[in-house]
Amino acid sequence: MAKQEILRGQLIEEETMITVDELCRHCAVRVEQVITLVQEGILDPADDVAGPESADRWQFHISSVRRVRTVLHLQRDLGVNLPGAALAVELLDRIAELER
Repeated sequence: MAKQEILRGQLIEEETMITVDELCRHCAVRVEQVITLVQEGILDPADDVAGPESADRWQFHISSVRRVRTVLHLQRDLGVNLPGAALAVELLDRIAELER
């Protein structure tokens, strides 16, 4: 008989918010990289705390993890520059929205 494995995890809602530190940890990036992604328009902090000097207080939707990982993949594996990655992520979002 096959051994049954127990899966453990956390159900994450789309509205779940994470801190900039959590985003960095989940995506293995530095805060400086997140700041660059915000400045490029790839990420949008959920609160009204403006400017990179306030980055330690930024909050992001959990979907930002997917966006950052997609950008990293485009840059690392496909050699896409940051503006190109920003455009690609925007187009992927539009496609997903149309499919819904």
